[in-house]
Amino acid sequence: MSTHYIFMLTDKEVKHIANLARIKISEKEEKSLKKDLSSILEYIDKLNEVDTTGIEPLYQTTGLVDSFRNDEPRGEFKPAPHQSRPISDWRSAEKIGAGMDDLLIGQSPHKEGRFVKVKSVLSHK
Repeated sequence: MSTHYIFMLTDKEVKHIANLARIKISEKEEKSLKKDLSSILEYIDKLNEVDTTGIEPLYQTTGLVDSFRNDEPRGEFKPAPHQSRPISDWRSAEKIGAGMDDLLIGQSPHKEGRFVKVKSVLSHK
């Protein structure tokens, strides 16, 4: 059974979409994607036929207004003995002092000098 799509994409368009997505596709995949994407476009066109006059747009479905907590100090870091003010007061643009460096880097399980040591995230091919 043959299906006729009103919005049949061209081979060139499918290749362009694959290029934009940075994927390589075979001829078989190209034909399948051409059919699937054309079907999606046809469905979207069908949705565009629905009269939505007077319907408020739906931007999200959870009902959550603000899912982030306030950025408040939690007192997890205690000031070093030589610090003259609590860490919660360190909200200015001044640089973090050596005492704070020692405090934060000191919590790392792996360190080298005054640096936190982590595994490489780049592959060496």
